[in-house]
Amino acid sequence: MKYIGMPAGMWLLFKNSFEDKLVTVLGFDNETAKAVSLKAKPKYKEIISKLPEFEKDDRFKMNIVNCAMVVAFFLQMEEKPSVELLTDYYAKAMMTKPMKWFCRMGGKSKFSKKDIDGMKKTAALKAADRNPYSWNMDFYPYDDGSGYEARFSSCGICKLMKEYGIYELTPALCHLDYTMTEASGTAEFVRDYTLASGGPYCDCGYKKKV
Repeated sequence: MKYIGMPAGMWLLFKNSFEDKLVTVLGFDNETAKAVSLKAKPKYKEIISKLPEFEKDDRFKMNIVNCAMVVAFFLQMEEKPSVELLTDYYAKAMMTKPMKWFCRMGGKSKFSKKDIDGMKKTAALKAADRNPYSWNMDFYPYDDGSGYEARFSSCGICKLMKEYGIYELTPALCHLDYTMTEASGTAEFVRDYTLASGGPYCDCGYKKKV
């Protein structure tokens, strides 16, 4: 993957937030936060350069790019945060005003025919069969019509976190599913298992808010 297009755009969009939350969430002083951010950029570009290009219809490219960013910042921190602190850091760094808008816009079309058709198409793609940094999922609509579940058997974030020796911190990234769904305003996120916690799969359930 090249550092152009989405990867470069995501850095520009989120870099300041990731740097700011080093201070407001993790308690770094401003000078240390700036130093971490300066070192994180070349590491981010290095991580991106080692990733394969994603297929055109693969909707999960943004997920792996976001993971690359938090990995790049984490690896530059001399004082490493716990899973709990990293969960808070990542969620607050990601939930910028543009991201909240993105979630609200996505929420307006949640459970629509277009949304469900898109989920079915993604399930059929099975992109992780060809790209280990992508995801494989199955789609299960709820029998009562209250929503659906996306069930993942392969996870690109798990792959990348293992590669950089910080797999035990993966649950900090998994939690963003709850934060983004809450920001959508139209769905409730439910989950029983994650691959990162030793589960048989990752279940991402979306129930209509009533």
